[in-house]
Amino acid sequence: MNIKILTPEFVVFEGEVKSVLLPGKSGDFHIMKDHAAIVASLNGGKVKVYTNDIPEQFANHFTRENGSETVFSFPIKSGVVEYSNNKGIILAE
Repeated sequence: MNIKILTPEFVVFEGEVKSVLLPGKSGDFHIMKDHAAIVASLNGGKVKVYTNDIPEQFANHFTRENGSETVFSFPIKSGVVEYSNNKGIILAE
């Protein structure tokens, strides 16, 4: 699945991932391949991207989670996600 994370200042990430864990208004939720279409608002917290590798041009925005080789996080204050047909865009602040 393809995910793009954008802030008003820059593109945080764009690429293929296994899944993404997001801080929703009613709690964290996980989006995986073939997930149903969804539009949701996001609370402050960490967007966690599950992927084998973060491309070099995006690596400085992410923190590796608890020594895991496949989970990378990016902190947000708020945002919105739109996901359908295995493509998602996260607009974050």
